[in-house]
Amino acid sequence: MADITLSLPDGSKRILPDGATGADLALDIGPGLAKAALVTTVDGVERDLAALLPDGATVSIVTADSDEGLHTIRHSTAHVLAQAVLDLWPGATYAIGPPIDHGFYYDFLLPEGATFSPEDFEEIDSRMREIIALDQPFERHEVDAAGAMELFVDHPYKREIIEKVTGGEAGAELSGEVGSSGVLSYYRNGDGFVDLCMGPHVPSTGRLGHFALQKVAGAYWRGDESQPMLQRIYGTAWASKKELSRHLHRLVEAEKRDHRRLAVELDLVSWPELLGPGLAVWHPKGALIRKLIEDYSRERHEAGGYDFVFSPHIAKSVLWETSGHLDFYADGMYPPMEMDGATYYPKPMNCPFHVTVFDSNQRSYRDLPIRYFELGAVYRYELSGAIHGLMRSRGFTLDDSHIFCTREQVPDELASLLEFTLSVLRAFGFDDFQAKLSTRPDEKSVGDDDLWDMATDGLRNALETAGLSYVVDEGGGAFYGPKIDVDVTDAIGRPWQLSTIQLDFTLPERFGLEYVGSDGDRHRPVMIHRALMGSIERFFGVLLEHFAGAFPTWLAPEQVRVLPVAAEHQEYAESIHSSLGGRGFRSTVVAADEPLGKRVRAGKVSKVPHVLVVGDDDVANATVGENARGADSPERDLPLDAFLERLADEVGSRA
Repeated sequence: MADITLSLPDGSKRILPDGATGADLALDIGPGLAKAALVTTVDGVERDLAALLPDGATVSIVTADSDEGLHTIRHSTAHVLAQAVLDLWPGATYAIGPPIDHGFYYDFLLPEGATFSPEDFEEIDSRMREIIALDQPFERHEVDAAGAMELFVDHPYKREIIEKVTGGEAGAELSGEVGSSGVLSYYRNGDGFVDLCMGPHVPSTGRLGHFALQKVAGAYWRGDESQPMLQRIYGTAWASKKELSRHLHRLVEAEKRDHRRLAVELDLVSWPELLGPGLAVWHPKGALIRKLIEDYSRERHEAGGYDFVFSPHIAKSVLWETSGHLDFYADGMYPPMEMDGATYYPKPMNCPFHVTVFDSNQRSYRDLPIRYFELGAVYRYELSGAIHGLMRSRGFTLDDSHIFCTREQVPDELASLLEFTLSVLRAFGFDDFQAKLSTRPDEKSVGDDDLWDMATDGLRNALETAGLSYVVDEGGGAFYGPKIDVDVTDAIGRPWQLSTIQLDFTLPERFGLEYVGSDGDRHRPVMIHRALMGSIERFFGVLLEHFAGAFPTWLAPEQVRVLPVAAEHQEYAESIHSSLGGRGFRSTVVAADEPLGKRVRAGKVSKVPHVLVVGDDDVANATVGENARGADSPERDLPLDAFLERLADEVGSRA
C-alpha cells in the first residue's frame, strides 16, 4: 500500500498509509490529541475525522478548545435535538437547525398544530441524554437529488431545501445545509434518524452532553411572514460542564441586568402600548441621564473641531431617490406621506441632510476637512419581532458625524476618528474593545482601486496605531466603501457593537459634491460616516445593563440621598441638601415618615451612590453617616466638608 504525505500547520510532515483518516492522523500525533480530536481541516475545508485524507494535503486537527470545535459541538447537538423531537412526536417535521453564537436552534412543526410546553423541555432533554449515552456514530452519506427527495418524502421543508438547492435558487443559508446542486449530503445516526447536512460532525453523540435547552419561540419559515409559523427551540452547548455552568451564570446575570426591566423599576423609560411597538417615552430620571450623555458628547465634539448641524425629520422623495435609499433601503423606511403635491418620507438616516449642508456653498481644499455632528432622530420600520427595548426600536437618535475631506487627508482623519471614538467610550467606563475591518466586496462596488486600497490601509493603520485587536471580514464592506466596527465588552463579558467608521465613495458622487483643489481644478471629496455611540437609545441601554442600573456617580440622576433620623434632624438634612445643590450635585431629602432602615434599603434599591444618615451627633458636629453604594459597612462621623470634597473628586473623575 502506498503512503501519503501530509503537512501540519507548524510546517512538519507526517507520512501515513494511503486510506488514512483524520482520526488516524490524530492518533499518529499522539493519544491525547486522538482523544480530543473532533474534526479536521483539510486544505482549509472542515471534514469529519472519518474522512479519507488526500496525499499532499495540509491538515489540522480541530479540538473543543477552538471556535471551530465549539461550532461543531453545537451543530452536532442541534442534530440530537431534532432526533429527540422526532422520536417523541411521531408525525412531526423539521426545517433547519444551525449553530449560532453560544448555542444552536432547530425549527419544528408539530402534528395538529401542537406546541411545546415548558414541561416538554424536561422530556426532550432526557431523550437527548439517552441518545448521547448510546454513543451513536455520525455517518456521512451522499445522494443525488432524486434519492434525497425519496429519503425526506415525509418532510416538506427538507424537500423544499433540496428543490431550491438543485434548482440553483438557494441562498447561502440553504446551500450551506446540503452542499452543491450536484451532490447532496446527509448524516445518519441511530435507528433511522437522518438529516440533510454538509457537516462535519463530532465522531459520535457520546462526545456531546454539556448542553441546556433554553426557550421556544415562533419563527416563520425562512423569515417570511406569509409562510407557516414554526416553533424554534433554542439551546446552548459547550465543551465542558464548567464552561456550560459559567455561561448559564452569565445568562442569569444578564436577566438581572435586562435594561427593559431596570428601566421600569428605576423609573427611567417606559413603552406605553398607546405609542405602538418600538417607541419609548423618557421619564425625568432617564431623561436626565440621557441629557448628561448628550451634553458630554456635545462638549467633546465641540472641542474636537466639529460643527453642529440640525436637520428635519422628513424630506421629499427626491432626496432619498438621489441618495439611493429608495433603491436600497425602502423596506426599512416608513410609508410615504402625500402633501402639497409632493411625496415625503420620515428620515431613516441623517447622511443626505449633511450632504446638502456641504453642498450649500462652494468649498475649497483650505476648508477641508469639514466635520459635521448631529444628534438626529430617525425612524426605521423594524419588524415587530425584531424590536428589543432600546436596543432595537423604531424611533431613535443617531449620534451622527460626517466628515468631508480630501483623499490625502483620509489616513490622518481615520486615525484621529478612531482615537476620538475610543477616548469617549472610555469616559463611560468601557476599556475592552474588539474591532472588525470590513474590506471591498467581491461583487460590484464603486470607487477606483487606488481609493479603496488607500482607505482600507488607512483603516488598518488606524487600528494598529490604536493597538486595537481586530479581525478582517474580507469582502464584508459596503459597495460604497470599507469600514471599521468597534465592539465594547460589558461587565459580564458580552460584546456590544456600538461604533462604526465607514468610508463612502458613492454619496459624494450621487450628489455631485465638489471642492476646488490647490491646482484650481474641481475634485470629489471623500465622505466618512461615523456613529460613535450607534444611537443614544441603544447606548443608554448598553450602559444600563453594563452598570446593572448603578450608574457612575457623574451620571446618576440622584447622586446623594439625605435621611434625617427623626423630624428634629430635618432642618440639618435640608441644609446639607442646599450645600450639595450649591456645588452642582443632585440630591434629595427623604423625611422621617418611615423607619430609617426601610428608607436606607429604598436608597440601595434605587441604586443611589451615596445615602447619608444624619442624627443628633451629626447636627452637633457637622458630620454625616455615609452609606456608600457597594460598601461593606456605613462610615460614621464623616465631616461634611470631607464628604463634599470626596464627592467632587468622584464626579470630576467620572468614577
